[in-house]
Amino acid sequence: GAVHVCWEGEIFPYVVSGQVSFSIPEEMVKGSLVGTIVQDLGLDLKRLKSGKARLYTRDSAGFIELNKERGVLLIKEKIDREALCRQTTPCALHFQITLENPLELFPVTVEITDINDNAPVFQKEERIFEISESAAVGSKFMLEKAVDPDIGINGLQRYTLKPIDNFILKSHPQSDGSKKVEMILQKPLDREKQEHISLILTAEDGGEPQMTGTMQIHITVLDANDNAPVFSQAIYKATITENSEKGKLVIKVTASDADSGQNGNVTYVVGNSMDPVSKLFRITRKGEVILDGPIDYEKEKIFNLDIEAIDQGGLSDSSKIIIDVSDVNDNSPTINMISTSASVPESSALNTVIALISVDDPDSENNGKVNCVINENVPFNIKFTSSNIYSLVTDGELDRERHSGYNIIVTCSDEGVPSLSSSVTLTLQISDVNDNAPVFERSSYEAYIIENNTPGVSVFTVKAKDADWNQNARVSYILEDSSVNGVPVSSYVSVSADSGVIHAVRSFDYEQIKDFQFCVKAQDGGSPPLSNNVTVKILIQDQNDNPPQVLYPVQSGGSTVAEMVPRSADVGYLVTKVVAVDVDSGQNAWLSYKLQKATDRALFEVGLQNGEIRTIRQVTDKDAVKQRLTVIVEDNGQPSRSDTVIVSVAVADSFPEVLSEFTDFPHDKEYNDNLPFYLVLALAVVSFLFITCLVVIISVKIYRWRQSRILYHSSLPVIPYYPPRYSDTLGTGTLPHVYNYEVCRTTDSRKSDIKVGRTGSQNMLIMDPSSTGTMQRMQSEKSILDEPDSPLQVRMRELSQRNTNH
Repeated sequence: GAVHVCWEGEIFPYVVSGQVSFSIPEEMVKGSLVGTIVQDLGLDLKRLKSGKARLYTRDSAGFIELNKERGVLLIKEKIDREALCRQTTPCALHFQITLENPLELFPVTVEITDINDNAPVFQKEERIFEISESAAVGSKFMLEKAVDPDIGINGLQRYTLKPIDNFILKSHPQSDGSKKVEMILQKPLDREKQEHISLILTAEDGGEPQMTGTMQIHITVLDANDNAPVFSQAIYKATITENSEKGKLVIKVTASDADSGQNGNVTYVVGNSMDPVSKLFRITRKGEVILDGPIDYEKEKIFNLDIEAIDQGGLSDSSKIIIDVSDVNDNSPTINMISTSASVPESSALNTVIALISVDDPDSENNGKVNCVINENVPFNIKFTSSNIYSLVTDGELDRERHSGYNIIVTCSDEGVPSLSSSVTLTLQISDVNDNAPVFERSSYEAYIIENNTPGVSVFTVKAKDADWNQNARVSYILEDSSVNGVPVSSYVSVSADSGVIHAVRSFDYEQIKDFQFCVKAQDGGSPPLSNNVTVKILIQDQNDNPPQVLYPVQSGGSTVAEMVPRSADVGYLVTKVVAVDVDSGQNAWLSYKLQKATDRALFEVGLQNGEIRTIRQVTDKDAVKQRLTVIVEDNGQPSRSDTVIVSVAVADSFPEVLSEFTDFPHDKEYNDNLPFYLVLALAVVSFLFITCLVVIISVKIYRWRQSRILYHSSLPVIPYYPPRYSDTLGTGTLPHVYNYEVCRTTDSRKSDIKVGRTGSQNMLIMDPSSTGTMQRMQSEKSILDEPDSPLQVRMRELSQRNTNH
């Protein structure tokens, strides 16, 4: 079938014809004829030209070329079969002849045959043997093989050896096709008759013409060993410097042997290999004694080295080498503390011995002479006492407050060249007397603690330092007696005697106490003790632990407080204002107001900062009369706290319309059903309080609590109160309008008369939806009532007294 190939970007079918093979010998000259393509492929010259015949080859480019004019293959470059294929057979070139229009492909194989163009070659031109005349007959001597790159009959065929008076040649075939060649002694050698023998080894191939390669074999007949080596001296002497480098020549010895050849060759060895000295030195074949390890004058001053000279026959002679080691200054003085004092009183007298020092230098002569000194600017001196002994003594006044200790550096140097030295540092402490009081790091301290802390928590650490030492510098911390608001300061804080850590004894409340101060005394452990005081101020930081408290509108249990909005009210009409307070401080007391629920969210909005409830559109007749708004008040603490208030708004122009709507609140019936229970409970509580007051002495706090309870169970009207400190500021405080309310009632009437005071454009209505005439009790806020003599409490007491009179 046809095969499709890509030719210059297009696809053509082509036909693969039969393979054509040629065989040529190697080394043909350039231009030689390989074969006739036209004849062998059955083509004509016209087809070769029109088809743009060309050769395609991968790895044999450059050896064969196509002559399209003649239709033949020619040698383009001389071919060396050995370079091309080495020992591989057969050796061939593979390529294709391609034709176009139509595309045809003709595989061509050209086999390269071998010719005898290489002679056998030995790697070495000559070989030297040294054979003892005592060698036994039949001894074998391996010979080098020759190499012939040709193959077949042209390759290496045989070896010959001439002359064959003493030796014969024997070859053995091997598995790789080569031959192992051995020379065998067939006749004993006699050095006295013939000392040198010359032979020729010839390698022959089988080509025509035959080619050969030769190697010269020179044999030296060695003499028999009948003379022992003799040293030139019985004892050798040498000198070497300690610490010499490894490989240094120490001495050269010689020994002679009257024999010739191998019997006259002498080998030198170090005797007694078990001796450690033999590992420090080695001797070469030339008799050179070489240093082979470290030597130290201080360890060994003289080495005795036994050496031996041995010939090839085993005969030997011995000698001795005495090696003297010369000293060099390679050891620094060694300093040892015989006795030393860890401390000395600052009142010590002059020449008080502090330490005894021993100094040694193992070097000899001047290399071992030592002088010692100490560092400057210290009140001490070093003196030579006796053989290698020095004493360190005081040489000035000692003051621990200026120097609590000294690092005395003792330096000892020898007199060698170059000089070597050693140093040792003696750390000496100066003992103290108690002459310094503790000193605090600061003249005063301020510490912060967040309120509602856990009792026992660490608040702050005071630190005092004493320039004295040891027990005299051991500082204890004492809380000085004082009081805070009439209470001992020890009930607020405590001080750790050892560390100076101040702990809170109680949990602080920012709303009760914002800061206080006290004194801490630092006292050392000397005798007598010295002390110093410091003032510590504790500042309580506020925490968001109080939710906002709504002051207005006041939420009462059963009564409804309604704000009236006329139907003619415009956009932005001020309905009322929610007033709240947070007893916390800072951002924890920043309040924001949001409308949580509303009957009609599209009618009202609450000011985020000021709590003002205003209309956001025009009131229409379709708006319900009864509007219920739930406002949430949040502070800015983390996490934030909140409170909610319900504001009832009456959208009407007259009171009758309002009354008809607000009397139908769903909780009115439930309130009327529970009214007798509330009245009985209130009467019982009031009676109990009255009897209790007759028995016990009424304190101010119990009296205030009783008044709040009376107010809680009474039927007093709801009276809003705005503390002076929450007056309106820039429109963000309390109500910017004044509201007046007045309630009139009698002891036997069932209804309450209500009088509403109108200010500006606002109306406020307080109604009792039940028919009993009893108003819901006012809910008291503990945080407001607890404030001593607040205007709200004063107002409550006045109302309570007025109610009692009625």
